[in-house]
Amino acid sequence: MKPIVKLSRRDFVKTTGLLVLGVSMSGCGRGDNPIHTSAGSETASSWSPDVFVSIDADGAVYIVSHRSEMGQGIRTSLTSIVADELEADWSRVKVVQAPGDPVYGDQNTDGSWSVRGFMERMRVAGATARQMLEQAAADRWQVDVSECRARLHQVLHDDGNRALDYRDLVADAAGLPVPEPDRLTFKPDHEFHYIGKDVPMVDMDDFIQGRAIYGTDVSVPGMKYAAIARCPVALGSVKSFDAQEALALKGVNRVIEIKAAEPPAEFQALGGIAVIADNTWAALEGRRKLKIEWDVGENGDYDSDDYRMQLLRTVRQQGDLRRNEGDALEALDTAVSTLEADYYTPHLAHAPMEPPAALASVTADACEIWAPTQAPQSVISAAAGLTGLKSEQIKVNVTLLGGAFGRKSKCDFINEAIILSQETGAPVKVVWSREDDIRHGYYHAPSAQYLKAGISASGAVTGWLQRTAFPPIKSTFDVDAVYPADWELGQGSVSMPFAIDNIRVEAGAAPAKIRIGWLRSVCNIFQAFAVCSFADEIAWARGRDPLENYLDLLGPDRILDFSGYGMEGADGYTFDTARLRHVAELAAEQAGWGRKLAPGHGLGFAAHYSFLSYTAAVIEVSVGSDGRWRVPRAHVAFDCGLAVNPDRVRSQLEGAVVFGIGLARDGLISVTDGRVVQGNFDDYPMLRMDMTPATSIHLVQSDAPPAGVGEPGVPPIAPALANAIYAATGKRLREMPFGEYIRT
Repeated sequence: MKPIVKLSRRDFVKTTGLLVLGVSMSGCGRGDNPIHTSAGSETASSWSPDVFVSIDADGAVYIVSHRSEMGQGIRTSLTSIVADELEADWSRVKVVQAPGDPVYGDQNTDGSWSVRGFMERMRVAGATARQMLEQAAADRWQVDVSECRARLHQVLHDDGNRALDYRDLVADAAGLPVPEPDRLTFKPDHEFHYIGKDVPMVDMDDFIQGRAIYGTDVSVPGMKYAAIARCPVALGSVKSFDAQEALALKGVNRVIEIKAAEPPAEFQALGGIAVIADNTWAALEGRRKLKIEWDVGENGDYDSDDYRMQLLRTVRQQGDLRRNEGDALEALDTAVSTLEADYYTPHLAHAPMEPPAALASVTADACEIWAPTQAPQSVISAAAGLTGLKSEQIKVNVTLLGGAFGRKSKCDFINEAIILSQETGAPVKVVWSREDDIRHGYYHAPSAQYLKAGISASGAVTGWLQRTAFPPIKSTFDVDAVYPADWELGQGSVSMPFAIDNIRVEAGAAPAKIRIGWLRSVCNIFQAFAVCSFADEIAWARGRDPLENYLDLLGPDRILDFSGYGMEGADGYTFDTARLRHVAELAAEQAGWGRKLAPGHGLGFAAHYSFLSYTAAVIEVSVGSDGRWRVPRAHVAFDCGLAVNPDRVRSQLEGAVVFGIGLARDGLISVTDGRVVQGNFDDYPMLRMDMTPATSIHLVQSDAPPAGVGEPGVPPIAPALANAIYAATGKRLREMPFGEYIRT
């Protein structure tokens, strides 16, 4: 266990005896580096992240983690990159959690982007410190720096007789000029101590022993607790309320009305009636005693069952053309046979184990916030707008996140705490119950998809038509947005990789009636479900093995470019179908694809490319005589390029299997009269132990640059599961959730 040190950036800067390096990709000159300005007046010189590294007089290395830790191990992975280039002894490394500050660059921890977005910058930070220490030793010994080598917290001379610990070089190194990035040398891969190795999580002992501090755990002197009664219909408002019984309850201090959010929802506080109390129990009990009449507004007629039928009708009609290669309509008209199917996935909730919670303290000249946020810089912007304070007067302390999946990148719950602290003049912690979380969240969009394929006399697939409709995420920011953005379709529909001559993808309009937000792997969930399930249907229609069929559809190895269709891309990354083919074959091989199975058992396969990574899953299903099904084993093959911390990659993929099966089996948020029906884990259940499979993760060794990890494991799970159920029972499941029993 490595010590976790919680310091403010200003405290960090003011700590005496430190060699502090502010490393910016736009230049590392001391004159323009914000860490070298006077305390309290730091300003970012560019958009690029400044990653702070320090070494104290005892030789302890402090590395700032500027991303949010939610169990994925990012505080370990990013800091191990710095430590490796620095040649630091891991036992002498301490992690400093960064507060929200633009000096660190983008801190929005989502999109499976942290390692791939910051690995090179982290290497620059470590290499800069290492070379300065080597130069300091060379100056001390009066030798050329080429004769000095840093090795695990020491600088050694090539003669083998001289060595200096980092602690002995701190003062000398602090006086040296910071080298420009183009003058740095980086370690060869074969000398890595930590990169590519299983480095234990720095937070693991705190997690296990209950010492970890989450947003819910934070307290400050004099703080109050708040529970808020929100309109059961999104963006509804208060008509009238009676707080008499609530105010009579011991421990309740005040009852405050928060103005209702106005469309578009964005990240506004939803509004409602807040009960301010001395403790959580009094706040929640006081809320129960409120008498409120609601104005449900324009969304009171929303019914998710009716909306489902609307979406299914939409995708049976011609939509907005988003990809067109060849002439799919002609190919379908002239095909010897055609195959068509509708697929549907419902609203889903994030449901992290830790519901939202936030503590804010607002005064006339400062605002300090403690929150489990994925996007601390967004919180600064929101707080500035609510308080009128300047950004430098606002401090956001990032706690550990007890799960997130995208929910905690939205700061509506933090805005509530800011508003109430302003109103009361005291620090206020807003607590959300599980029911608050389930019924007042940002929901994954429901989706309907229609697919049709044409098959020739020889059995070749000659045409592919895909139509999709779902309320776009942009609807939360623009009330007129009804069509999906290019990037949403780039997550598995317009980026469908099959080598078919005639492909047509269309999108239909879908107005939102509830807050829509991103959820782990976003649109890949429903688009992979449809594409991979339909590929399996084509296999059975062609009389071919599903894996063989998929590889045939994938076609010859080639590099695909869907950037014009909105698919995510980056320098140094390509969509290489050879890598997708390889994970498909690897997962099948490891799962024993084609082996004889017991009655009631079936194997299902799916593969998908997302977040610049390649994932394939083979799921085994067993179905009992009563129709109850379970998953005894799952195999996942994964190619994310360089796996910086393979242990964390495997862990996240194991979590993706559990997450994906849980959504496929039970994930359903339904809405009646504008009100979310589900409220807790009794009607929005999480996967239980008896449904959790033995999971084998097979990582592809690769020298490609690191790609996404947290999200790309999810998309192939549901279709692989549906395909396995079909193999076991002959029952085709085209709509999620599947439920506990399969009725054949």
